[in-house]
Amino acid sequence: MTNIQQFNLPDVGEGLTEAEIVTWLVAPGDVVEVNQTLVEIETAKSLVELPSPFAGEVIELHAAEGTTVDVGTPIISIATAAPAPEKAPTSPSGQAAEQGDAHVGEPKLLVGYGAKETSSRRRRSASRQLPVERPVPPAAPAASPSGPVRTKPPVRKLAKVLGIDLAALTPTGPGGIVTRADVLDAASTDGAAPTAPDVDRTIATDAVPAEIRIPIKGVRKHTAAAMVSSAFTAPHVTEFVTLDITATMELRDRVAARRDFEGVKLSPLCFIAKAFLRAIERTPSANSRWDEAAQEIVQLREINLGIAAATPRGLVVPNIRSAQRLSLAELATAIADLAATARSGKTPPEAMADGTVTISNFGVFGVDTGTPILNPGETAILGVGTISRQPWVVGEGADERLEPRWVTTLALSFDHRVMDGQQGSELLADTAAFLRDPALATL
Repeated sequence: MTNIQQFNLPDVGEGLTEAEIVTWLVAPGDVVEVNQTLVEIETAKSLVELPSPFAGEVIELHAAEGTTVDVGTPIISIATAAPAPEKAPTSPSGQAAEQGDAHVGEPKLLVGYGAKETSSRRRRSASRQLPVERPVPPAAPAASPSGPVRTKPPVRKLAKVLGIDLAALTPTGPGGIVTRADVLDAASTDGAAPTAPDVDRTIATDAVPAEIRIPIKGVRKHTAAAMVSSAFTAPHVTEFVTLDITATMELRDRVAARRDFEGVKLSPLCFIAKAFLRAIERTPSANSRWDEAAQEIVQLREINLGIAAATPRGLVVPNIRSAQRLSLAELATAIADLAATARSGKTPPEAMADGTVTISNFGVFGVDTGTPILNPGETAILGVGTISRQPWVVGEGADERLEPRWVTTLALSFDHRVMDGQQGSELLADTAAFLRDPALATL
């Protein structure tokens, strides 16, 4: 007997209540294995891959790409050869029991973080179907109004801009995928795009609407709520200092040439982070949180350094645990890995929890300075402006002169409930001093 198993959208962490279906990596008729990635979902924190808790054949996808579904909602049905498990007692963990115990002898699955293999994204051929019994469905087009349309995200975005219903199109791409040409052909039929064969197949200027409405969801929705909460809860104070960091830039060049730093991406941000961490050790109140309920300031021992990262899906702030314990090479590697993971949208939710201080490097966008908003629950955030060559007064008295130097501006925002002006000023001044003269950090 064939058993139809339903996989419900799980809570992948942080008590999230909903997620958006971004990309299905399987389709009805595909044969899947345990831990094979089924779908990419976007939560309020990041893009997460969900692996299959079952081995069998995909029968139905219950949620189309681009839709938001609640945790606990069925998203896919899979036909398995195994007998149906006995129904577990209703409990907060009932869903996990249904999914984790579906197959006797199978390893328990950490939902959302299953094994990832290169082959997991490939469609399984008919010759590898499992020996399951199920009614054979009649042949049907790959896309229909009642099921998810198979296409790529850029094509889906183009269709949205042009007002084209993807479900109404006849797909011409391999495997029944709706292509860009299909969308443009439909737009041409409606008079929304040029029809001459010698005209480049792009969106005509008059086809772009006067305004585009972008739903606020996922990472951007979470960030917006967090920033509003922080801005109107913690009384922010921001201080600035412009400084000559030529000595740090020269040190970076010397260190990067060392054999033990071969292959390490040693950016100026690594040295700025190191200086900030050293300054926090001298002003430990910066590594604290305000406990409103207890009316206490909770000073923390470990510094979990968050690095604000701009991604196509919005701002995320993953953090490096116990950053003060890392060597310069370890810190540089951690920052590089963190940035690469964030850009790919694969930062797991737990990597963005329990941060204690943050650095926001808006200088990479050519911006001199700004007033960063605290990451909720934290006491201090350091903003780093662009590092550029500028004329700078050096020397004193008769030796005073102008020289081209490496100059940047640091902006420190802090929670005035936790830190007084003196403490905030000392934290920023120490950070600047370590960058002006890196040898001071050894004292």
